Amino acid sequence: MADFLYRSVLIGIGATAILDLWVLLMSRIFSTPPANWQPVGRWFCHLARGKVFHEDISSAAAFPYELAVGWIGHYVVGIVFAAILLAVAPSGWATHPTLAPAMIVGIVTVGAGWFLLQPGMGAGIAASKRPRANRIRAMNIAGHVVFGLGLYGSALLVS
Repeated sequence: MADFLYRSVLIGIGATAILDLWVLLMSRIFSTPPANWQPVGRWFCHLARGKVFHEDISSAAAFPYELAVGWIGHYVVGIVFAAILLAVAPSGWATHPTLAPAMIVGIVTVGAGWFLLQPGMGAGIAASKRPRANRIRAMNIAGHVVFGLGLYGSALLVS
């Protein structure tokens, strides 16, 4: 169990950091604002009190340290996704990683954003209530492909 937790934490942190570097690179290339984890932190704070869905997270009650909560939550989710990968991957994957299981988990996890986080924050299913929803969806998919590559690369380093 300790090995599973150790690998989950390292792989999850590594994959999430790779995703964050990619997002930073994309924001520089396309002159877009970098990721803002403060609204996500607010959503996590409300989630801890039992409220999942909001009309608009920006109008929900604020909490202290939302930005920190958002960043921590972002990395905890990455660790949870890495744990899921380790739990569902074929036997021996942790010591001999292959690309396919990591990519499958990376791509499937876009559903958590589309069907839980975005509706929970008031953006609608798959950002349907946001301007340029298709662009957001494409960036979500691309980010989760990068996250999948990060899962694989981090697993290689940990193995």
